[in-house]
Amino acid sequence: MNFFAAPLERLIEQFARLPGIGSKTAQRLAFHVISLPDEDAHAFSDAILEAKKTIGFCKHCQNLTDTEICPICANPTRDRTTICVVADPRDVLAFERTREYKGLYHVLHGTISPINGIGPDELRIRELVKRIDGSVKEVIMATNPDAEGEATAMYISRLLAPLGVKVTRLAYGIPVGGHLEFADGVTIIRSLAGRTPM
Repeated sequence: MNFFAAPLERLIEQFARLPGIGSKTAQRLAFHVISLPDEDAHAFSDAILEAKKTIGFCKHCQNLTDTEICPICANPTRDRTTICVVADPRDVLAFERTREYKGLYHVLHGTISPINGIGPDELRIRELVKRIDGSVKEVIMATNPDAEGEATAMYISRLLAPLGVKVTRLAYGIPVGGHLEFADGVTIIRSLAGRTPM
């Protein structure tokens, strides 16, 4: 039995499909959207549609961007000899907030997870390998310290070994199973400073 009008039920269902949003939060969000003035509701829906239409992947690092090359890759002051490999675009934000890391990034858009049907071919690993030329000296594996992150880091390090590039792993100060995006800046800075060869 539906307690709400069908359009409101559909809106609640859509919010509930978002990660980390339970049914109560979905209801609160739906009721909030319904209470918005028309111009704010249009601005909200337009922002979703515009982001969906214009956001793509940087042709170099695979980060999300609305241009062909993201601002980080386009910045001539970045250290082009170092690439930090992360699983998710949110991890780039975690590093950038520290203002300590000056190299480039590569976003995999996931980690190897056979149980979820995600293998190396579903990730942006091929694009990473293409970036390894004589100018890249170090690849820092910064995937999360969980089973999938470790498996992904090992797979990539073995793949890059014949290319003569140094592959290192962050020395994590976050617990096993933790996520890099939630780590504080001090922890990330220490992890970068203490990285070890793979």
